[in-house]
Amino acid sequence: MENQGTPQQANNPKQGEDDFSQLLDQFQAKVSSFEKDQLVSGRIIAITDREILVELGAKSEGIVSSKDVEALPKDVRSSLKVGDEVFAYVVQPEDQNGNVVLSMSRAVSEKDWRYAEALFEKQEAIEAPIAGFNKGGVIIKVGRLRGFVPASQLSLAHQRMLGDESLPPEQRFQKLVGQKALVKVIELDRERNRLILSERAASKEARLAQKEKLLSSIEVGQILEGVISSVKDFGVFVDLGGADGMIHLTELAHTRIKHPSEVVKEGDKVSVKVINIERETGRIGLSLKALAPDPWQVIGKKYKPGQLLEAEVIKVHPKHGVFARLKDDEAIEGLIPLSELSDKPIGSPREVVKEGQILTLRVLRVEPEQRRIALSLRRVNRPEYADTDWQAEVLSNDEDQAAVPDVVDDAVGDGGEPLVEPSPADAD
Repeated sequence: MENQGTPQQANNPKQGEDDFSQLLDQFQAKVSSFEKDQLVSGRIIAITDREILVELGAKSEGIVSSKDVEALPKDVRSSLKVGDEVFAYVVQPEDQNGNVVLSMSRAVSEKDWRYAEALFEKQEAIEAPIAGFNKGGVIIKVGRLRGFVPASQLSLAHQRMLGDESLPPEQRFQKLVGQKALVKVIELDRERNRLILSERAASKEARLAQKEKLLSSIEVGQILEGVISSVKDFGVFVDLGGADGMIHLTELAHTRIKHPSEVVKEGDKVSVKVINIERETGRIGLSLKALAPDPWQVIGKKYKPGQLLEAEVIKVHPKHGVFARLKDDEAIEGLIPLSELSDKPIGSPREVVKEGQILTLRVLRVEPEQRRIALSLRRVNRPEYADTDWQAEVLSNDEDQAAVPDVVDDAVGDGGEPLVEPSPADAD
């Protein structure tokens, strides 16, 4: 049976083209749509006296007015050129000519914020000068952003430069302005415009790298320059330029000292000698006294057996005798054996002397190689030394004093026992 109705056309080519064109326009409109205050990026395609033209992609272009360009920092404005990738905020999604109106001045810090975010994510350090300060710390610029370094996050070197905390900020922090600092981003909050930096965090990594480098290059016996970074009861630490070495109390001076503060203080610049390296543990042993003249090297020429001298009692030991520090050479400590304290029998050295007492003593024996000098109290007024004492008195003002005759055959006590001289440390 035949169909009597008008047959429908299966497809209308023109209608199909119209539908496709409409869909394409809708798609492009959707892709090209912008919202007010939206942050966009694009490429500068033209710069004129009146405006900057920015290609935004998807056949869209944005215009930056000359007024907005004038609002840019001078250095930014002068550096702009065709082809530059820039950030901008949408001021008007579409003007009467169908262009997007942009503001580059509002987005001028966007690049810096993204840079700061990248530094924070990667935990990378940057070096920059200290640009200013406030009452709590210093300001360092990250691009055009003001990064803040709290005083507690400054490096030890910069903290030492601050001085007395009771001084006003302008006196403490002003001296840091212009100083370079290696810093890391430790806190970032765009909404609060907050960018916190730390020199200590960056210094820690830098010092580890510097220490590895130093440990691989230094050798025992090498002389280095450094700064006293910390003073402890047992010794001091020296900053060698990124790595710390330690000077033990006994390596600070040839004289006996009770505390390192008698010799050095924090911030002192010193030359030190490397005396020990433990590359596995990273420990570097240093000596200050190794670079100072050793008084024992000349003591054999200065003092001869039979000579009189003055010394201060510094330690009384019931077994070994009395230790005395030479008045004219405080780095030298000698021993008065028990048998050389008195011609009379004594039960304890304290029956004869006490700490702090200044005594006139006679030299029995000088042994520079063993760093020992034996002294006697009981022989001071012996008649057999009369000639020796007279010669010493006559020649006391002569710079070229003749050698004092050796009138002591052997440094032995009356009991015939050799004088074995311990050090004050051995007597502890």
